[in-house]
Amino acid sequence: MPLPTLMVVPTGIGCSVGGFAGDALPSARLLAAASGCLITHPNVMNGAALYWSDARIHYVEGSALDRFASGDLALRPVRGQRVGVLLDAGIESDLRLRHLQVVDGCRATLGLELGPVVTTDAPLGVSLRQGESGASWGSLERPDALLRAGEQLRAAGATAIAVVARFPEDPESEALAAYRGGSGVDVLAGAEAVISHLLCAHLGIPCAHAPALSPLELNPDLDPRAAGEELGTTFLPCVLVGLSRAPDLVPLSSAAPGHGFPGSVGPLLTADQIGAVVVPSGVLGGEAVLACAERGVPVIAVQNPSVLAVTAEALGLIEAGATVIEASSYAEAAGFVLALREGISPAALQRPLPQLRWCSTNAGRPSGGGVPPPGPWLRPDGTRPHPRC
Repeated sequence: MPLPTLMVVPTGIGCSVGGFAGDALPSARLLAAASGCLITHPNVMNGAALYWSDARIHYVEGSALDRFASGDLALRPVRGQRVGVLLDAGIESDLRLRHLQVVDGCRATLGLELGPVVTTDAPLGVSLRQGESGASWGSLERPDALLRAGEQLRAAGATAIAVVARFPEDPESEALAAYRGGSGVDVLAGAEAVISHLLCAHLGIPCAHAPALSPLELNPDLDPRAAGEELGTTFLPCVLVGLSRAPDLVPLSSAAPGHGFPGSVGPLLTADQIGAVVVPSGVLGGEAVLACAERGVPVIAVQNPSVLAVTAEALGLIEAGATVIEASSYAEAAGFVLALREGISPAALQRPLPQLRWCSTNAGRPSGGGVPPPGPWLRPDGTRPHPRC
């Protein structure tokens, strides 16, 4: 039986795995095989001209994934989506034609149901920023134009939307050089998240973003993790493929958990089915992760360095009773997911294996005539892993 698992790699923070052009995709494929059902977001799956389609992987926009994990949304697997394309009026004519040719290429070669195409009634005016931590973010001058174009596409029958916004360029910037060399933060990613979050929250349908940029000069020292973005003239192919099989977003007020809907290819996925969440160990403060931890879902914290250090210790998750399993790599995390799926305690796979101890209110002796009370045990050092202990 599958173990629905969340994989979260936040965007724009320079994760060693998942901070570049779809370089977390191999890890996602492995976790999908281990779990049988992986729910993740575009930052993990998007590799510009490169992509991978897997029926076990559900492609869910980041803010919708948070709402799913929090219990506000269910996911309805579908055979396919009709993906509308939203183009920024600020895209130059030649670059616009390149994107339209990608759309036609995906229709002809991959058989995707795409269209219509709508151009915003004003340039979106994307600006890029970086915070003191180094994390990237951004803003729009005309969010109203984005939302109007999205509403127009939905009214025309689109069930998912691929957004292409014109992004500012500085080919000589130190940040870009660092990113292409494999040591920097993706300065576009934070603004991309703002765009997709805004549109998805407003329309309630799957959305994802691809930036429109001019091709860069060849770089013989390009880091392999950034290479996917330099194989073609646009970043759009992966977005169209991902959205083509993205699950519908169903408000729980209209959902009947465990039951299918017309056009679905399986039962609804709901938050109470989540069996594990896999996330970098330094970014545990996100809404999806905290919602899962609060419900007792095991959090598999993977060593995946970034510019942030929001750890289990910093958040007090262990003291609050959360189950946090540390993994040195995504390969080890996949092993833990498989163990959970098979009903094997992850603790039994680790060494040293501490002696089992019980909670007690009487100088370390078991209460109730020698019968250990129900509930969590003490750690080997005598500290309590849960406030009820």
